[in-house]
Parts: sequence; structure tokens; C-alpha cells
Amino acid sequence: MQLFNETITNWDDWGRTFQSIPAFAPLVEHIFRAEGLPFCQIENMTPGTNAVFKVGAYVVKIFAPPGLGQDFGVDVNVEIFGMKLAEAQGVPAPRLLSDGLVQDKYPFRYMVMDYMPGRLFDDIEGELTYEQKFTIGQKMRAITDKLNVKCEEFTSLDVLEHAINNEDWREEGFPESLLAERLAYLRGLRIPSSKKVYCHGDLHGGNILVDGEMNVYIVDFADAMFAPREYELLYIVSSLFCFQRPYMLGFFGDYAADDIAELCVKWLPIHAWGHNPAAEHLQNPGEITSFDVMRQRLKAAIEAEMV
Repeated sequence: MQLFNETITNWDDWGRTFQSIPAFAPLVEHIFRAEGLPFCQIENMTPGTNAVFKVGAYVVKIFAPPGLGQDFGVDVNVEIFGMKLAEAQGVPAPRLLSDGLVQDKYPFRYMVMDYMPGRLFDDIEGELTYEQKFTIGQKMRAITDKLNVKCEEFTSLDVLEHAINNEDWREEGFPESLLAERLAYLRGLRIPSSKKVYCHGDLHGGNILVDGEMNVYIVDFADAMFAPREYELLYIVSSLFCFQRPYMLGFFGDYAADDIAELCVKWLPIHAWGHNPAAEHLQNPGEITSFDVMRQRLKAAIEAEMV
């Protein structure tokens, strides 16, 4: 008997369906029965790209089927690698219990993991005290120290090639002069394999959980990259911490605005999501005509948080 009865031919169809408990309930129940896990009430989780549901003490993630414009296998395998690495390294993250494939109306890859306690960082950030922010900064440093380690190449996606083909900077409205300088910079850059480590790559406030004891957990390993550690640090300080001083002191100890600005100038143009914090912190992207202007604006934004 067919488990999934909706029709999905494109991303719009998936977007209308992927949070629907009625649409996915038979498939979820089948997965739990097949894996020998207790099945109970299904609840929605924070929406992302894939169908994610809480079932008792577990979370099931069902990936979008192939043919919608996204590579079917890469994200799944990258996420599985990351979760296994996190467990091996003692990083606080969901434990992967099982993964598999259900051949139904569409082929659905899935993962089942432990449900992690806590609230999203984005939802509590405005409630945190200075001391709590400092503690989170310290804990994020401990997490990245464990996670950013040498490992096998787990993805065929090359960090520089991906950056060169990334058109998001143009869509954010940065001027042609900056786009040309960015492209020349990327094409002239060489990153030796000896410098590359595992990077989660997407440690923003929607992928961080914090519980009442200020324990920090990370989730969603699908955008990991094999890259220098600076790739990870850049995104944490600019997107997660937004340069706020207590986080920065917890993470780095003492730091200089010049050093952080230089880190950003070197790695924002490379990071897969670097255009987001760049546009947020620099404002008026059309005025950022060069790396020098970017550096000056970033330094000013960092110094404003140091007062």
C-alpha cells in the first residue's frame, strides 16, 4: 500500500507539503516500525528545507525526493558523516540512530536521531544576560575545537569552486567593482589540503540549541565543508555572535577589531552564506565598492560592539 499520496513535481509542491503531518504520518509510522522504535504522536519541528518531525524522544528527518533541483544524495551523506564525527569527537549534538531509504511513490531518504532539549538560540538571544552570552561563547569555542579536526574528504564540493559559482553576492546588490575584486581574489586563492578540516559551515542561531543550564547543542550538518578553520570561525562571529562583545570574549578571550575585520574580509567572500552577514552588517551593499571599504565598515561595526 502506498504510504505517501501527495504529488511533488517541484520545490513549490514540496514547500506546500513538507510540514504536513497528515501527508507524512503513514510514512513516519512505517519508518518507526521498520526501525523497531516506539511510535507515538507526531509533532512539527522548526521548518527548514526537509520534512522534520518529533515523535516522542526522537526526531525523523525525511529528505526531499530527487528531481526537484537539488542533489538527492549529497546532503544526506554529508549530514550522516557530520553526525557520526560529532559523536566520535564528543560534540553535543543529536545521536544518529538510523538512516535508510523508503521506496514509495517517491524514494525518500531519511534519518532518525535523538531529540535534543533546549530552545533555539535565535528565540532566546534577546533574553540572555552578559554572563550567559560569555558562557555560550566559551562553549561554542569548546565545540569548534573538537569539531574542526582533520578528517577524510567527505564531500565532492570544493569550497573555492562553490564560492566562485555563488551568485548570491550579486543578488544582494553589491556593486560590480566589489564583485570583480571578489572573483579575482577567489580565482587567485590556493587552499592546500593540509589546512582543511571539518567545518559545520552553518552555525547560525537556527542551528544552535541552548537549554536552561546553558548547555549548547548543534544540529543540521547538511552544509558542512572541507575547509580551513577560519571558514567556521568567520561565520560564528559575524552571523551567530553578530560581533557582540560578551560572546567574542568568551570565544576568543581578548581580541582586536582589526584582526576580526581581516578575518571577515578574507572569508566572507568564500563562505557559502557569507553574503548574509555581509549585507546585514555593512548595510547599503551598493556602497561597498571594494575590499578596503568592506574592511573599514566591518571594523566600525566590530568596534561599535566593543564599547
